[in-house]
Amino acid sequence: MTFAAQTPPRPPVDSDWIEAELVRSFMRAVTATQAVTALLMGVTAAMLWGAVSDAWLLVWLVAAVLVSLLRAVVLHRFNERLAGGEPAVQLAYFRRTAWVWPLSAVLWGGLTWLFFDTAPLTTQFIAWLILGGVAMFAVNSLAPRLEVVRQFINVLVLVMLGVTVWRVVVDLQLQGPYYHYWLMALIVIFWQVLQQTARRLHGTHRRHFELQFRNNQLIASLTRQTQAALEAVEIKNRFLASATHDIRQPVHALGLYADWLASEPELVNELAPKIVDATKAINALFDRLFDMARLDAGAVHLQIGEVPLDQLMADLELQYRPIAQAKGLSLRIRPARGVVVSDRLLLQRILGNLVSNAIKYTERGGVLVGVRHEKGVPRVEVWDTGVGIAPANQRDIFREFYKIPIHAGTEDGFGLGLYIVSRLTAILGHSVSLSSRPGRGSVFRLLLTPADSAQAAARAESFADQLARRP
Repeated sequence: MTFAAQTPPRPPVDSDWIEAELVRSFMRAVTATQAVTALLMGVTAAMLWGAVSDAWLLVWLVAAVLVSLLRAVVLHRFNERLAGGEPAVQLAYFRRTAWVWPLSAVLWGGLTWLFFDTAPLTTQFIAWLILGGVAMFAVNSLAPRLEVVRQFINVLVLVMLGVTVWRVVVDLQLQGPYYHYWLMALIVIFWQVLQQTARRLHGTHRRHFELQFRNNQLIASLTRQTQAALEAVEIKNRFLASATHDIRQPVHALGLYADWLASEPELVNELAPKIVDATKAINALFDRLFDMARLDAGAVHLQIGEVPLDQLMADLELQYRPIAQAKGLSLRIRPARGVVVSDRLLLQRILGNLVSNAIKYTERGGVLVGVRHEKGVPRVEVWDTGVGIAPANQRDIFREFYKIPIHAGTEDGFGLGLYIVSRLTAILGHSVSLSSRPGRGSVFRLLLTPADSAQAAARAESFADQLARRP
């Protein structure tokens, strides 16, 4: 079966992001105006002191201060706890606390009761200007949330208009000066102007964040496409590096056999089968390399079945004995009986990389490959008398493209051999462990737990999915 990695579906577009950005913009604007609002309350109280009832003015000022403190608590909790949180949480918090701003409008509108038709005309004029400024100021700072700015304007104007109508109709019984009627008409006109201004400002804010959202989506899309292109290049580079790493060994063996045959033609009957076998090994390696490329690209062809251990060991000896002999090393591969359940080509690739690395990092002595059993499960061990691996590097050597610094033999490698071992053993359900002493040698132990076709396919798909998501 062939398993291909699926690209994760893109999340649906959600307006919560835009709404949350409007909330954050609202909170920033209101936070920035807190000091100005407090100063304006103090100036208003000072201006009206002595011109209206001092007791009622003091009650108004205390109530305004309490509402300001309540608003400050709401803003502080949002800025400290929720400003960087999830949009849904921010929106829920805002909906629970949005009533604080209409409450402020009640207080500012209620100021009309203190000064209208009771204070001197000059004081009334200044007070009306202050309320007009408060309304315009509120429209500008509350515009990111249209429902709140509408509530604020409606509450403020209706309280002002209600107080004015009460005074004109009930207190003065329609006997007041005519400018009272013009004043009520101006309040209604001002109300409509505020509503239109609020809608336009809110529309500007919303369009800004919608454009920002689309830009973010476009940037994310371009980033995904760029990452996909980079990953395609990386897959190609990894394939070429892997091919260079693995094909070198059988090609080298083939060259040694050819040189041997050229110098001793009488050995043709003995060497010709080995040359043929080495050529077959190269072809098999090409097949495995293409399998690895498909694995990294998100598709792998798994063939789980019984693999005879004796044939596996014989193939390793045929391929790697000439390489070891060319370095003056001994390669001892102990015969083994029995079968393991695995993918034969991938298992050959794993063991080939382990033996190849052992030969590469060994200058004196040799390499021993044998099979032991651990609770009835075959365990292939690859021993060498090479340079060894320091404890600080033993975890990292299974990383992709990792090469041990200042380590003999790493200068012509790509750091892929043990990464491939780790990747393939994880897919097949086997496990690999390492014991090493610097200067004395290393032993890699491959526990061949029987592979399960379905589980191996699922792990291959999972690895491919992780590779596709990797930044």
